[in-house]
This record gives sequence, C-alpha cells and structure tokens, in this order.
Amino acid sequence: MGQTATIFTCTNCDAQFQKWNGRCLECGKWGTLEKSANTQISKQHTNKDVPTAKITSLADIKGKNIVRAQTQISELDRVLGGGIVPGSLTLLGGEPGIGKSTLALQLAANVKNTLYFSGEESVDQIKLRADRLFQKDVKTHSNASLSLSNETNIDIISSTIQKTKPNLVIVDSMQTMWNADATGEAGSVSQIRACTVTLLDAAKSSGVPVVLIGHVTKDGTVAGPKTLEHLVDTVLYLEGDRYHVYRILRAVKNRFGSTDEVGIFEMKSDGLFGVANPSAAFLAERGDDIPGSIITCIIEGTRPLLVEIQALVNKTSFGYPVRKASGFDINRLHVLVAVLQKRAGLDLSQYDIHLNVVGGVKATEPSVDLAVCLAIASSFKEKSGGKDLVVFGEVGLGGEVRSVSFLEKRIKEAAQLGMTRVITAASKAVPNIDGIKTVQVKNIEELIAKT
Repeated sequence: MGQTATIFTCTNCDAQFQKWNGRCLECGKWGTLEKSANTQISKQHTNKDVPTAKITSLADIKGKNIVRAQTQISELDRVLGGGIVPGSLTLLGGEPGIGKSTLALQLAANVKNTLYFSGEESVDQIKLRADRLFQKDVKTHSNASLSLSNETNIDIISSTIQKTKPNLVIVDSMQTMWNADATGEAGSVSQIRACTVTLLDAAKSSGVPVVLIGHVTKDGTVAGPKTLEHLVDTVLYLEGDRYHVYRILRAVKNRFGSTDEVGIFEMKSDGLFGVANPSAAFLAERGDDIPGSIITCIIEGTRPLLVEIQALVNKTSFGYPVRKASGFDINRLHVLVAVLQKRAGLDLSQYDIHLNVVGGVKATEPSVDLAVCLAIASSFKEKSGGKDLVVFGEVGLGGEVRSVSFLEKRIKEAAQLGMTRVITAASKAVPNIDGIKTVQVKNIEELIAKT
C-alpha cells in the first residue's frame, strides 16, 4: 500500500511544498498554496510483475499519405509547411492586439465546416467583427459553414469535437478555458495544462486539427510559463509593432515542417493580407538621401528583406550620452559604438545616438552590424551613403568585418530592387551579379575610408 503525505500545491505554477507558506517561493504569488494529499506509490514490486511494451520495427510501419488542408492564406500555408495536418494541435501566440483573433477568424472563414469556440467575445461580437472583415465579400462568407460557441468548459468542447468532427476547431483563447478536474482559476498553469492535454487527446483521437490562441504576458511568455509549447505540435508567433501595419508570422516549432519560413502580413481595416514583395513595401516610403540612412538585407526564414537603418547622432545636452534603439538590441548597439570609438577613432563619447529600424521590423541577426556602424558614422560625419547602396556584414570586437550566410540571395534581392552597390566582408568570394558593384572591406576603418 502507498503512504499518504500532506503537501501544499501552488494553484498558479503547481510548485509543491511540505509546509504552508503565505507566498509561493517559485512564482512569487500570494495566497496560492492549497492543501492536498499526495499518495506515494510503493515500489515493492519487481520487474517480473511489469508487462513489456509493444514494439514495432520501423521497417514494418507503412507510411500514410497525409493530405494537408489548405487555408487559402498563402503566407500561413508557407509557415505551416503547406497547410494544416489532420489531428494536429497548433498554438498561435502573440501580444494582445497584434491580430491573432483577426487571423484566426479569416482562417475559420476559409476552411469549410469550422467550429469556433470563444471565451473572450460573445457570438454577437464575433459577428460584428466578421461583417467588418468580410464587408467586401459578404456573400461569400455569409453562407460559410462557420459555427460559433461561447463554451469554455473544456470537457464539453472535447465531447463536441468527438461527436461533430468538424474540419477545423479554433479555441480563442486558452486563458479563458477551464477544466473541472484541475485546480486554480481559468488561466492558471494547472488549468492551461489540463485543458491543453484534453484538447490534444481529442485532436489525436478524432483527427480534427485544433488551433489554440494564447496571449503573450508582460515577461514575454505564452500563458505564463511556456507550458503550451511543449504539448502542441506547432507553435506560431505573430510579431510586429501594433503602430505599424506589418506583421511577421514565425514558426518556432513545427513537427510537420520546417521552422525556416516566415509569413509577412499587412494589417488593413478588413484583415491581414500577405505581402507579395516585402522589400519593396518596406522601402516604399523612403525619403531623400540623408546622412544616417543605410539599407541592409536581413534574412527572415529563407526570405531576404531589404530594410532601412536610420541613425541620428546629436551632441548631448547632459553629462552622460543617451543610447536608444527601436527594432535593434540596445546592448548590441553599445558594443558597436565602443568598436567605432576604439577601432575607427570616432569620438562618440559626447554624442547621443538614436537608432531605428524602419517599418517595425526587428533586426536581430549579426549581418546588420555593418549597416548600423555605417549609419552611425554617416550621421556623425554628415555624409550620406547613397540611395543605391546596400550594406551587410558582422562586426567583431577587433573591428574586423566577417562574412554572412546566404550571400548570393542577399545580393540578388538588392539587384531586384534597383540597388547598384553592395558593401560586405572581404573574407568570402562574392558572386558576380549583373548590375551590382561589390565593395569588400576587411575592417571598420576601411569601411569608413571607402564611403
């Protein structure tokens, strides 16, 4: 017989303690510890009492031809790897107001026989949003087989999926769902874990794909700790600045495809729409050739994107210079400023530096380093680089310029957008592209001397 011991479990993070505390030592919440009984299973049995698992040879397993469901949203299909896999569990995460529910409603309208469970909006509110999104094509979507429900009990939702077997189920959002057998309030870790496991079982047993919507909290995680990411098959993040029109859909986990692809969307009044040529869209509103403006090429998944890096260097009015960045890592900016001062001889100690990546894009890859350094030097010396120039390369602490991946793809993208000059590292052979003059530099000092 097993022995029963008294433990105290946190209803927020499921941490366990042997004695009661007013505050959970793991998550820091107050008044969340509840008394529960823990049964310790006796280990007196031997291996002879335990049955063996059923084993099947990999060569004896016949593969199935799985037909993916097309979403009719090209950018979403690209990220998913060609469509939605039957019986899959997909998590769509993002900050509040970024466009998750909008994309989910567009997906629901495009897939026939979709069941939409919403715990955040009433069915009347969803109807109002649908009328706004599909006002240009009301006749097409008014007869669509989209069913709505405000049910939040996960057991009832699972039973409905098993009995009706729709083509697609969308749950918006997991923070509002609850399970009667789990402790804590809706949105707690224990509730979210229990609800996700129930939906996972329903999806696998019925073959119905389920899309879950999860919010990103203030500390940058989905639904508190990243509980959902380990349970689902695919994790999609919708990123971008809510004050800009562009959104990036990124896959950070995909059991049925690659995580290299990204989808570029433009937010309009009637929904999210894929951007056919993102580079041209990001550079469409570029103004006159001014000091501090440099074009670089970043790789989002397997897609090259030309974006504008803007730098403003101004004499500081205080004793300590200000360093600010939008769309670029501020710590990396401090490192590059130090390299410019030490290796290139630019006295930036008494100047404020403001850096901006235009369009709300986050430039995180190391290839942006060279463009950032040139933009700062251009603004400092009041010398423009030209509207036909593209710069990319990684900068080391010694001031050396290192090569980057997908070199040919970046140069071809620059040529397609009408650029004529490219500055990159000298440590790698550069492909010869018609109409492009390539300038190779070994270090930061050489870069500034040649521009």
